[in-house]
Amino acid sequence: MLSRNYGTCLLLFLLVSSTLFAPSMSQLDSPWAAKKKHMREKVRKMFYHAYENYMEHAFPHDELKPLTKSFTDSLSELGNLKLEHLPENYNGSALSLIESLSSLVIMGNNTEFERAVKWLSENLTFDIDARINLFECNIRVLGGLISAHILATDSTNRLVQGSYKNQLLNLAEDLGRCFLPAFSTPTGLPYAWINLKYGVMENEITETSTSGCGSLILEMGALSRLTGDPRYESAALRALRKLWSMRSSLNLLGTTLDVTTGEWIEYSSGIGAGVDSFYEYLLKAYILFGKEDYWRIFQSAYLAVQKYFRHGPWYHEADMRTGKATYWQLTSLQAFWPGLQVLVGDIAAANSSHREFVHVWKKFGVIPERYLLDHQMLHPTEKYYPLRPELAESTFYLYQATRDPWYIQVGESIVNSLNSYTKVEGGFASVRDVTTMQLEDHQHSFFLAETCKYLYLLFDDSFLVDQNYIFTTEGHPLPILSSWHERLPETYIPTYWTYAKGEQQTRRASAMSLRECPAMALRPGYGFQQIESACHIPDSRADHRCFDDEECGVDSTTCRRRSCTMAGYCGLWIL
Repeated sequence: MLSRNYGTCLLLFLLVSSTLFAPSMSQLDSPWAAKKKHMREKVRKMFYHAYENYMEHAFPHDELKPLTKSFTDSLSELGNLKLEHLPENYNGSALSLIESLSSLVIMGNNTEFERAVKWLSENLTFDIDARINLFECNIRVLGGLISAHILATDSTNRLVQGSYKNQLLNLAEDLGRCFLPAFSTPTGLPYAWINLKYGVMENEITETSTSGCGSLILEMGALSRLTGDPRYESAALRALRKLWSMRSSLNLLGTTLDVTTGEWIEYSSGIGAGVDSFYEYLLKAYILFGKEDYWRIFQSAYLAVQKYFRHGPWYHEADMRTGKATYWQLTSLQAFWPGLQVLVGDIAAANSSHREFVHVWKKFGVIPERYLLDHQMLHPTEKYYPLRPELAESTFYLYQATRDPWYIQVGESIVNSLNSYTKVEGGFASVRDVTTMQLEDHQHSFFLAETCKYLYLLFDDSFLVDQNYIFTTEGHPLPILSSWHERLPETYIPTYWTYAKGEQQTRRASAMSLRECPAMALRPGYGFQQIESACHIPDSRADHRCFDDEECGVDSTTCRRRSCTMAGYCGLWIL
């Protein structure tokens, strides 16, 4: 078996070069090839129905109101360029257009991509008196511009040669400079809100979320690599390190904090809203930049999540100080977690959680924003579904990792539900109440950036062939470049467990601690062998007999250390 390092393993799972995992679509059995082609075209029609209605009824404003065929710019609750004082020459932020750029490329519409780039180059400006949410503007606008710039300059000549002169990168740098004053706090943690023209306003709120200050490193790091200006990456990295220094002794973080005092406000957290992309960006930053710090932090944080938040296939919330459960609830944003687990190689755990989300989707037709697990009921006020992409995202990753056609069927179910319940004449509308399927007059930009994109890639991954990308939390692709890596990962022997020899003693290690692929081999006629959990360390002996704890491993389900009893057997014994 050829040796691969863990960085390569991550590329195998996330960067999803389809030639590494399985035959291309044309080589699959004809029934599934026909099914995928049919579903790809259904998703393409969905995207263009949403996109063309936005362009006709809402462009160049932020987002479409599909029921009334109008537009909205006042999305302060989501942080999208809330314009308080519009200058006379303001042409609009065109948020949904920016969010659509990489989707246009993935679907092969280079002509529309070029037209959009030209309009943005000539009309978009950030020299406006607008209070924006740093996190949302970073992942949606900055990430969209950077990704589109890279796609516009790649070797496939997305644009007519000579017509593009880094205009999108210049816009991204203008926006990045607007972000920097937000980091001028005693802690280095950025304000959640900032005015693009005047910086931090007087009496600005000092509360932010873990995601808000810990999920900036991909976009701002990429901006530094592209421009050669280290300030953006340095600011994001300083905030990330400060945030991690505030963790509890259990390696858990809270949900909200004060950026001036560095004190936690909300101690309860989980893997959903307010925290989710913090975990996501630690792992993806390691892949993108190769910095060991990101891996060490992620490894500690991931194991803490598995130990304190996980309950079977579900993840509840817990107090960061004690690890005791606080809220037993499912939130729609948690559906991203199985996709992240695919990147780690924890396929069994990813599949287990993903199937529970699919069950909820089938129960309601969509995924409600919040579901109370302890009462087996919907949250009384958060019954809505705003066209979120997370389940489609995890389905895409799991299909890439396993090539199990069941995930194609899941994707088909998602597409059919979206068309049945949310498609209207003017686009796709959010669901206000999943019990009645009453609609809300809002088509979020992430429907174009993520939901349609991940569904399309599930059925047609040709964009990824011979390419290595990661996707930001907003679904914008960034390429893996060796020139962006501070150092290339070391190579390890490829097996899901091994012995790591130190100067003093031999210690048992897992795929996760050594950053290597779980055991996986392509055998003619048999396909892939079973993929072990990334934290799994088997017992030394197949019969689980032992003389001391050193001969016991780590449980693959709970990630807890197994111990040796007086009877001489390894197990998860309750003390």
